[in-house]
Amino acid sequence: MTTVDAAVGETGRLVIVKRPRPWRIVGTVVLVLLGAALLTSLVTNEQYEWDVVAEYLTARSIAEGALLTVELTAITMVAGLLLGIVLAVMRQSQSKLISGAAAGYIWFFRGTPLLIQLIFWFNLSALYPVLELKIPFGPVLISGNANVFITPFVAAVLGLALNEAAYMAEIVRGGLLGVDRGQTEAAQALGMGKLHILRRIVLPQAMRIIIPPTANQTVATLKNTSLVSVLGAMDLMHSAQVIYSRTYQTMPLLIVAALWYLAMTSVLTVAQHYVERHYGKGAVA
Repeated sequence: MTTVDAAVGETGRLVIVKRPRPWRIVGTVVLVLLGAALLTSLVTNEQYEWDVVAEYLTARSIAEGALLTVELTAITMVAGLLLGIVLAVMRQSQSKLISGAAAGYIWFFRGTPLLIQLIFWFNLSALYPVLELKIPFGPVLISGNANVFITPFVAAVLGLALNEAAYMAEIVRGGLLGVDRGQTEAAQALGMGKLHILRRIVLPQAMRIIIPPTANQTVATLKNTSLVSVLGAMDLMHSAQVIYSRTYQTMPLLIVAALWYLAMTSVLTVAQHYVERHYGKGAVA
């Protein structure tokens, strides 16, 4: 069904007449009324305490928390991508043991809540009070107290990165499967090794498929870093919690944190748009 009808005008020619859409008008009116009500509430409700929001929006502790959030996001995505590539290649292996190990890793880390994983790593000392790195049946190279090694920051990186690797593995594997198998077969016929083919033939083309969902994962990871506040890591969310636990101004500080997250995710979204457009041009070309 089209949105226009044809009618015969006075000159005998067909005139295009737009079909009325009453529900569109109703929807527009409802949205305008809801928007006006929300805006009025934001302006007139003194409980929002916008002066407090303005005071803490640029506070040093909040800015430092936002910086740690960005650092956690960057480290998580780099480590998750690198491990995800390894897992994706393992999933493609002809060995059932290697492929099964990668599948098991992905199944476990995607199937358990991220919050549980974070708390597990933070409390690793309950299982292993002393952490050791040693040669099998040989001498101990490094040994130390687990509580010293597993700081809130280290636990946050471990939990976020290992979890992210499971998702990145599936994204990378989807990109690898999206490359025409005929190209790898042609490269093998030319005598190229598997690693050479992966690095020079497969990955450059797979990036067109990998980049968009990776950008989405980056935005999701940025928001997921708020979970590390339960570990005591001084990220953006925990910095806000420390302040409102002292001042009891919970809602204004939550608004401050939300505005910072919105600003950071907006920057990532804009960057995602340009990256996707770049690789989209490459695909068309």
